[in-house]
Amino acid sequence: MLSATYPFPPLRLPGRPTASRFLLAVFRARLGTVLGAAAIGVVWALPGALLPLVVGQGIGAIGAHDGAAVARWALVAAALGVVQTLFGTWLHFLNYGLWLHGAGSTQRVVSAHTTRVGAGLREHTTTGNLVAVSTTDVNHIGNTVEMTGRAFGSLLAFVVVAVWLVSTSPLLGVVALVGVPVAVLGIGPLLAPLQKRKAKQREKRSDVSALGADIVSGLRILRGIGGERRFFARFRETSQRVRRAGIEVGQAEAWLAAAEIALPGLVTVVITWLGARLAVAGTIDVGQLVAFYGVSAFLIWPVNAATEAVGSITSGLVASRKVVALLAIRPTLADPEQPVPLPEGPLELVDTESGVRVAPGRLTVVDFGAEGEAVADRLARFADPADGEEVLVGGVRADRVALAELRQRVVYAHNQDIWFSGVLREQLAPARPSDVSITEALYAADADDIVEALPHGVDEVIGERGREVSGGQRQRLNLARALATDADVLVLDEPTSAVDAHTEARITERVARLRRGKTTVVFSQSPLWTHVADEVFTAKAVTV
Repeated sequence: MLSATYPFPPLRLPGRPTASRFLLAVFRARLGTVLGAAAIGVVWALPGALLPLVVGQGIGAIGAHDGAAVARWALVAAALGVVQTLFGTWLHFLNYGLWLHGAGSTQRVVSAHTTRVGAGLREHTTTGNLVAVSTTDVNHIGNTVEMTGRAFGSLLAFVVVAVWLVSTSPLLGVVALVGVPVAVLGIGPLLAPLQKRKAKQREKRSDVSALGADIVSGLRILRGIGGERRFFARFRETSQRVRRAGIEVGQAEAWLAAAEIALPGLVTVVITWLGARLAVAGTIDVGQLVAFYGVSAFLIWPVNAATEAVGSITSGLVASRKVVALLAIRPTLADPEQPVPLPEGPLELVDTESGVRVAPGRLTVVDFGAEGEAVADRLARFADPADGEEVLVGGVRADRVALAELRQRVVYAHNQDIWFSGVLREQLAPARPSDVSITEALYAADADDIVEALPHGVDEVIGERGREVSGGQRQRLNLARALATDADVLVLDEPTSAVDAHTEARITERVARLRRGKTTVVFSQSPLWTHVADEVFTAKAVTV
């Protein structure tokens, strides 16, 4: 929903981005908005820096019994408040947009890359890591981009205040110019432990997310074997490790927060004490003393903003390292540099390693037992053949065809394909126009009775992994979803292994009629599929 309503410009990433380069790419993608937020942040922060000076002038006018000056400085103070309110609202709007950009653009890049990597992703990372990147890490990157306006505003406000202090009292100006940076540098040693502890907490959170995902996906099995208590104990132990890591992060952040108040507070105390002595000596008047106090108190805000910016950048770098590590995973199957298009019409499939040759426009059954799945993976190019062997699709080597075109023309449906949560109609409908309607596909898969039993029919919301239906019903819905694509080549792996013989007989007859003239490969050991096949491959012979 977010990507459909908010425009995310593409991120231009180098071939092998580092964490810092990734963050810079996020900033560059919205450079105009970033600069606009910085400029508006400056205008928003200046009234806060000038207000103590204006109040000091007003108090000086009161001491001089100048009523007109008092009214004039009161109007200036009110105008500063209005300006700060208006530009603060505008800055908040831009900051929220920048947060959306940072988090949303990162999420889009991660989603697109994980989609390209596909099933090979499981060999390189965990479900918990993906969940952590898609939830926590994208938020940290969004926060890093979002703080731009406040950081620039606080920097300029500090410069304005320092200039006024130096021009009014060189001694106080030097104390401010030296003391505040020293206070910021004093906070620096606390950032390294904080970054280390945040990285540790991030790893522990990934572990608990991965364990939670495993428990949810295997909940039925756990209940069947009575393993709920054991996995509950494991989850509790893992979550407690996350809690302890969070406490360590909280302790580091508490020390950082204390330092943010204590160190600049010391500078404020020194400036106030010196200003009071100068006022007693007659070097400055009472209004200037009040202004000095207000300015010294105001200096805490730029320091807090600076430490917030440093903390956000620290968290953003930790998160970016995880994102970059995910982007470094390369797909097991690479797209060819110069793709060769497939010919139009029905396609022939040839696997030289197994000797399977699927004639175009015919229904072919392959009975290779447990070895059949490996052959199916090669025919649909979810795996490459051994060295010296090749798979041909329409006379073209499969590894020379663009994966996007191959996935569109050759559809591989496994009987254990996963369902996502959503409306059934949307999950059955193919991504591109098809000559096979959902009704026809459901009928051919003998799944129309499943839909009729649902309260809202095809508009029923199905939960993740289709838990509302049985295994046999889910298998028939899987087959209907594959048939609805009306693919030029349809590869089916044991599509009826979980249904009874009568249902399977109806399915085989209906699929044969629906797919007449289309290339269909069924990997099955069932004689009912063999009965309707145009050609049968077995481990020992080929029959027609």
